[in-house]
Amino acid sequence: MDNNNLEQITFGGGCFWCVESCFNMLKGVQSAISGYSGGHKDNPTYEEVCTGETGHAEVVQITYDPAVISYEQLMDVFFFLHDPTQLNRQGNDIGTQYRSVIYYKDDAEKTKAEEAIEKSKQSGRWQGTYVTELTKFEKFWPAEQYHQGYYNENPTQPYCSAVVGPKIQKFKKHFSELGMLNAG
Repeated sequence: MDNNNLEQITFGGGCFWCVESCFNMLKGVQSAISGYSGGHKDNPTYEEVCTGETGHAEVVQITYDPAVISYEQLMDVFFFLHDPTQLNRQGNDIGTQYRSVIYYKDDAEKTKAEEAIEKSKQSGRWQGTYVTELTKFEKFWPAEQYHQGYYNENPTQPYCSAVVGPKIQKFKKHFSELGMLNAG
């Protein structure tokens, strides 16, 4: 991976435990870090974000090599991993912190995000009105260390075995068939 040409993207698609673990499996992704963005409180804690009062979403910030994996491919994964038609929730996870959101850095990235949303709509994968927010990126706050790689460290935790695990298996099947996963 060429560290001089790495780029970042930040988005929220529900619980960051699901999203982060999947993105870390992709070829071309240097890191996927769970955290918080979009709110008004500096250095928020998980407990504060869970109240819904900080305005933050649970997000993943991905550092990637665009020579290996494109922004468009990352968006395909993003829309595979969550339902962009559920307002402020994913399944039984309810609250503004679980909203579907793409944080863009400039007008060019905003245009690419709009195109990705349109492509996802045209795919017919999700029925209903898309509620994915497009928001100008301001700040990313990494989540507490115990959230990083949470699923890998806690696969038998009830939420992980019931929700995260099945999502990861579906992801692995689909994206390994496309040759997009790291070996191992």
